[in-house]
Amino acid sequence: MESRNKEIIATAFEQWASGAGVIFDLLADDVEWTITGNSRISKVYTSRRQFIDEAIVPLNQRLSKKIVPTVRALYAGGNTVVALWDGAATAADGQAYHNTYAWFMEMKGGRIVKVIAFFDAIALNAVWDRITP
Repeated sequence: MESRNKEIIATAFEQWASGAGVIFDLLADDVEWTITGNSRISKVYTSRRQFIDEAIVPLNQRLSKKIVPTVRALYAGGNTVVALWDGAATAADGQAYHNTYAWFMEMKGGRIVKVIAFFDAIALNAVWDRITP
């Protein structure tokens, strides 16, 4: 199970990096996604739709070039896959956006059902506050 889950996540990141998909395609409809810390989007989201609508879409509206991931490492234990990855994008004002993320993803039936996400809130807040969609 661990290696299968890790493979699913690795493939999703590879597809995202190549522009052929995004990892969010793996989210269960009732996913619980927690963004830790004090970023503008930190909170618990209780569905795929809520997370996409309130976090991903508004962030993407602030970017002229979407985030491209580079995975540093994937770790699997039980039903959990941990992804440590870097994201690079270009903000709508032309400035670079770089962040490092650690996502703890609980898997069930090949889908992501729960996530706890860590990243640099200062970097995200800078883009969020500087650019109005």
